[in-house]
Amino acid sequence: MEFEVYCDEAFPDLFTSNTPKARHLMIGSLWLPATLRDELKSKIKELRAKHDAWGEIKWSKVSPSKLGFFLDLVDLFFAHGENLRFRCIMVEREHVDFGRHNGDQELGFYKFYYQVLHQWIQDFNEYRIFCDLKSNRDPERFQTLRRVLSNANLSAKVHCVQALPSREVVLIQLCDLLLGAISARVNSTLREGSAKERLVLEVEERLGRGIAPTYRNTKKVNIFKINLQGGW
Repeated sequence: MEFEVYCDEAFPDLFTSNTPKARHLMIGSLWLPATLRDELKSKIKELRAKHDAWGEIKWSKVSPSKLGFFLDLVDLFFAHGENLRFRCIMVEREHVDFGRHNGDQELGFYKFYYQVLHQWIQDFNEYRIFCDLKSNRDPERFQTLRRVLSNANLSAKVHCVQALPSREVVLIQLCDLLLGAISARVNSTLREGSAKERLVLEVEERLGRGIAPTYRNTKKVNIFKINLQGGW
């Protein structure tokens, strides 16, 4: 079966900033059968028309005036059950040791990207992975990530790991929205009574639980808090 994966990040500069605004780097991924792509894009277009919301979908743009639109996007995500799944990783800034990556912060970042993707690649399936376009010191990062994923999953086929501008890819934008909601809760950046808090509460109501790290086998919304300190 063919799958597509759309990825985005929250606080990607967390390890290089002198004034970090969060505790956790977040990398998220939206997974769907390739056959579902056109239907999702069509439904999102319908929601845009319904709410007159034609700008880029981003967590940072959640506001009281467009809250209905963003709530409908959350409904769309949950309406598709396990055909539309989300997985992200939480990386705690204080516990990252870039000495393990030869001091290369960019390399460390893409090793965390690998952890997001590897666990959900299954034998005998085919994957195309699309990431938000970003400037890398090493221009081969995405090709290297594809090769490493392929080598680690010999019975699956990873056709590409490709960088695309998020403003042109609505499913990367949907990933941004979901990741933003999860990141806001785990990084404690929500303002009480805000439209963003209302959206997060809707996600939690649909999940039937608060947003927090999940078990490895959780399928619909999987939140992986990586343990960088060792131990059991």
